[in-house]
Amino acid sequence: MDSTPQFFRHGPGPLARLFLFILLSCLLMAEDLRFKFVPEMRQAIAMIIYPMQQVALFPSNVHDTVMDYIGSFHILEENTYLREHFLRNSEKLLRLKALEAENTHLRKLLGAVNTIHTKTTATAVMAEILYTPRDPFSHKITVNKGAYHGIQAGQIVIDYKGIIGQITQVYPLASEVTLITDKDHSVPIQIVRNNIRTVISGTGKNNEIELRYLSVNTDIREGDLLATSGIGGVYPRGLPVAVITEIKRHPSDNFAQISGTPVAGVDRNRQVLILSLSPALPVSPESPAKESSVESESN
Repeated sequence: MDSTPQFFRHGPGPLARLFLFILLSCLLMAEDLRFKFVPEMRQAIAMIIYPMQQVALFPSNVHDTVMDYIGSFHILEENTYLREHFLRNSEKLLRLKALEAENTHLRKLLGAVNTIHTKTTATAVMAEILYTPRDPFSHKITVNKGAYHGIQAGQIVIDYKGIIGQITQVYPLASEVTLITDKDHSVPIQIVRNNIRTVISGTGKNNEIELRYLSVNTDIREGDLLATSGIGGVYPRGLPVAVITEIKRHPSDNFAQISGTPVAGVDRNRQVLILSLSPALPVSPESPAKESSVESESN
């Protein structure tokens, strides 16, 4: 008699399997606590399967290495871009600082122009320093205003602090300025503290002037401010020139050795002012006669 083949063999029931696994788990836990055999077996199994783990992780490691390599190119490119961007911003920042400093200087020059207009009838033309000579014994500069701009020899040059020099040579589009530190240049001045008048002369050295032919008994002190006296009609009165820095008096000498430092300087700014004194309006000789006739008619 033929029997029907069994496609599925029936084993223990689910409850029997659950009980078997629970019992096996309890035995393994008890053995791990009491005999410490399971950790050694775990380490042995780990050593056996370690090569297989490395083989299994090889594709993932290759993928990570390739992604890191590709990412390094992106980081390098981004770093290059950020460096260029930083340099551009740095250049703009430096230019902005330079413009702010120049703007501050121009504001001070404007204030100097307003001050000069309240004291004198001088007119001012702003100019920019083109270059200074490399010769240390030459105390002259060149500015970008010349005869085409109405500049004439003899006009004085100042910055917002005080006198710089005087126009000595005029070209069509530029002019040469002799600084007050030049040994052949002199400026009539007065001591602001006591109004003593004298003349300062250049020494041919940077940032140094001297007062010659002042008696050892002259009332002058270190720190005294020297300003233009207005004598001669070249320099308007009251413009700062220098500050006394050193005084040497010897009883055997008739004159004191006095030196000072100019308050202005071409090494500090690029813009300067060129001043020219407006001549006073001449008085007509007929004016007194007209005034007398008007007075007689009114009487």
